[in-house]
Order: sequence, then structure tokens, then C-alpha cells
Amino acid sequence: MFKQFASVLGIGYVKGGGTVAAAACGLALYLSRASGSTHRPWPAAGLTLALLAGGTLAAERVEPEWGKDSSRVVLDEVAGMWVSMLGVPVTGLRLLAGLVLFRYFDIAKPLFIRDMEKLPGGAGVMMDDVLAGLYTNLLLRAGVRRGYL
Repeated sequence: MFKQFASVLGIGYVKGGGTVAAAACGLALYLSRASGSTHRPWPAAGLTLALLAGGTLAAERVEPEWGKDSSRVVLDEVAGMWVSMLGVPVTGLRLLAGLVLFRYFDIAKPLFIRDMEKLPGGAGVMMDDVLAGLYTNLLLRAGVRRGYL
């Protein structure tokens, strides 16, 4: 069960699984909001916290078999993408910008993101993506506020 959750139903076994998982998450966010549902930040924030807690536990449970921060664990990318878009009104352009920015921060790991990987267990797996998502979220909000996005 933890393997399926950590790999987001097997996406983690695909080459480029982190990008696939983040893009699929973004697409789901876009479709859910485009379907006419009203965006309320509190349920999204609660779901994001639950995802972070569950992802931390799942990453810890699969680590003995898969190794530290295995590429098969892509739930951290989903959580990071949720953090990226939290409270940001979703449009196609904003979602694409969020995905590109998030993947940049997640792969390049600037601005203390790499330091988060040093945290023990599942926290180290999840927190680098949370910080990448936070940086992305701040840039997206600035872009929306200035009218660029």
C-alpha cells in the first residue's frame, strides 16, 4: 500500500516520473477548478497538509527497500505542486508557469532547498519539494499581483 501511495499509483516507475506526477497533479487542479467549483483555500490547505503527512510516512516506510529519496517516490512532487498552486487562482498559463518554476527549483535546488534533503527520513524527502513549492508560490503570486500572469 505504501509503495502505491509513494509512487502515486505507479507513476514513480516511469522515466521522468516526478515531472509526470507534478503535471498530472496540476492538470487535476486545473480541471477541478475549471469545472465550476469555487476555490476555497482552507480545504486545499487541509488536503495539502494531509498529503504532506501521508507522504512523509510513506517515504519513510519505503526507504528501507527503495533507498533514501528514491526516484520512485513521486508523491513529494505532487505535494510540492499543491504547495506551488495553493491560493493561486488557476489558469492554464499560471499552471504551466507553476509547473516550470516548481520543476526548476526541485531539480536545481537553489536557496537552501538542497539543505532540506539532509533532514532525516521522510521529512528530507518531502521538505525539499515543499520549499521548492513555496518559492514557486511566492513567484506566482507576485506575477499575478503585477498582472504578468
